Amino acid sequence: MNHAVGNPKRRPTMGDVARAAAVSPMTVSYTYSQPERVSAETAAKVRAAAARLGYPGPHPAARSLRRGRAGTLGVVLGERLTYAFEDPQAARFLAGVSDVCAAEGVGLTLVPTTGAATDPRRVAEAAVDGYVVWTTSDDDPVLDAVADTGLPAVIHAGPHGRGLPVVGIDDRAAAVAIGRVAFARARRPLVLGFPLDRDRVRELLTGDDVPEVRFPVTRHRWQGFRDAWTEAGHPAGQLRLAVCPVNHITAGEAFAGQVLTGGDPPDAIAAMSDELALGALRAATAAGRRVPEDLAVTGWDDSDAAAPAGLTTLAQSLRDQGAHCARVALGLTGPAPDHPRWHVVVRDTTRPTG
Repeated sequence: MNHAVGNPKRRPTMGDVARAAAVSPMTVSYTYSQPERVSAETAAKVRAAAARLGYPGPHPAARSLRRGRAGTLGVVLGERLTYAFEDPQAARFLAGVSDVCAAEGVGLTLVPTTGAATDPRRVAEAAVDGYVVWTTSDDDPVLDAVADTGLPAVIHAGPHGRGLPVVGIDDRAAAVAIGRVAFARARRPLVLGFPLDRDRVRELLTGDDVPEVRFPVTRHRWQGFRDAWTEAGHPAGQLRLAVCPVNHITAGEAFAGQVLTGGDPPDAIAAMSDELALGALRAATAAGRRVPEDLAVTGWDDSDAAAPAGLTTLAQSLRDQGAHCARVALGLTGPAPDHPRWHVVVRDTTRPTG
């Protein structure tokens, strides 16, 4: 039985119809686009197979691309719609996508997902010419839905696979670099991190007891922080990971406040974002901890709020990465770009490394 039959999670593709009708994908394409090139018998067989599978015909955006006409570029958020406006990093990334869309005369469609079973179908049926996918988990079914459309697509920051190109920095190498600064002279370090998987469970883990991490960004940054700690001769079990369910300053403040007032408070916090780090700074103030004397804190992204807070952080240009993703999805640049640049910005919230 064809794997598309009875599966409401994705839109049947031209390839599914070709297999069901025992013809080539090109024959299916001709049946819809150039019917004079297909015999009446073959066309009837193709359309019967399409009817059984619930295939409505070629994606309108795919036809527009073949005709060379630009329409709309879809951005799959993997988050609620308000995330695009509330999260500073997402806003910067989308600004870069928008820059390219405006320059090319292409519309921009935001396609949020909620984790519901209908997500893949909604994404696959979006009337767009191509997709930019905001970083998501290894097992997100939306990735298969995007790949199955056959439309141009690119993923920001991973995961890799499904034949789709990825644009993003080397998160593991960057985490090693910022981790060395965060953990200088530390004895009880903590990583304030993103969710491990789509369940988004809030939990406090030790470095030798972290389960499988399905979000590539979380996984690679955690690996890099752990590398920075262990390369200095410390056991992995001394490094803790506080998993925040969302990337928001209040989540960072709440979890940092909990560990700072607990029985084994950290003397260094390496956060996976500036939002979480700024929350940790709030918690440090509330707990009466001096920064950096009692507690070193680092962030990630060098957001607009980082410099006024004196926050040591990892700088990258998400706006540039958003623009690069848009160019790849629109076929304006190659599918395998080099890693974008990043650098550590040392300010007032960390101790000297020498």
